[in-house]
Amino acid sequence: MRLLKLFVLPLCAAVALSAPLTSATATGAVAQAAKAAAKPPPVPLLWRVSDADNAVYLLGSFHLLRADDYPLSSDIDRAFAASDKLVFEVAPEEMFDPSVGQRFMQRARFEDGRTLSQALPADLREKLNRVLAKNGRSLSQVDALEPWFVNLSLVLGVSQSLGFSPQLGLDQYLMRQAAEAGKGAAGLESMDHQLDVMDASPADEQVKALREFLDQPTEVPGMLEEMHTAWREADLAKLDEKARVEMQQKTPQTYRIVNVERNEAWVPQIQKLLDDQKKGDTLVVVGSLHLLGGDGLVERLRAKGYKIERICSACAAGTPDLAPMPALVPAAAPSVRLTPDDPRESKTVEPKPKR
Repeated sequence: MRLLKLFVLPLCAAVALSAPLTSATATGAVAQAAKAAAKPPPVPLLWRVSDADNAVYLLGSFHLLRADDYPLSSDIDRAFAASDKLVFEVAPEEMFDPSVGQRFMQRARFEDGRTLSQALPADLREKLNRVLAKNGRSLSQVDALEPWFVNLSLVLGVSQSLGFSPQLGLDQYLMRQAAEAGKGAAGLESMDHQLDVMDASPADEQVKALREFLDQPTEVPGMLEEMHTAWREADLAKLDEKARVEMQQKTPQTYRIVNVERNEAWVPQIQKLLDDQKKGDTLVVVGSLHLLGGDGLVERLRAKGYKIERICSACAAGTPDLAPMPALVPAAAPSVRLTPDDPRESKTVEPKPKR
């Protein structure tokens, strides 16, 4: 199902901003985190791309996660600590701009006077009406919206009923971590460009994707769970087969717009982080599928001559490109300022020199 690919592709605006058409919502993310059962951390989709001077860490994201997907792998923690700044698909200040919701809905509406009823064949209209009716909605309430938005909203409703939340997504989590750590954060593209990408899928491919959902709505939860499990286990073969290759074969124009063209635009920006900087590493967080296959960032950067290493402590020996995470240089021990409330004399205590 091609709309499921948006959870591993970099269309983070979709999961953050679109309102689900079903009644299910993600509830109590904080409470979930407190009650989450202990599970092994997800195996990271993490590569280190380097030249002689510095490195860029490429991290594959999943935009909706559960509380028990945390804590993250120590590999990600160390890449975060080693990086001076983070780069996302869209900069945090643009992602959370209050005006984005309105701009998002503008893209979701037909601009040529058509309606959803006119865009859908009769059998699909009937199926959509049945699905909406189960949640107290009707086709007339969404008639101004394009098929891609309706499809996305239906999938989001299912995901939220399964406990997935955009607030727990890897992108938003690391945006908060960067802010708390005082690390700079930037974007590879503007929010308006990302919204335009979502709206650029050809009409026939939008209808085809919506039909996939409406022909098998009861199978969507299993599909989402399968995709999430593949991401958690860093099963590159399954992610590539079930997401990237399927999207490329079934909706080739959407694949080109969403995946290929954006990869082509991002490679020069990542190269600049390597070539123009003589020191300082960067953590780049993108949708996981942008790292996979011959069209992916990893292989595109390999072709440019950069050193490619897979950072994955949980991966088996023999995994392609596998390399240990470089050791972090420990920071110098800080001086300790005793407060006036301390029973000892208030003064600065310097660390004792090693003998």
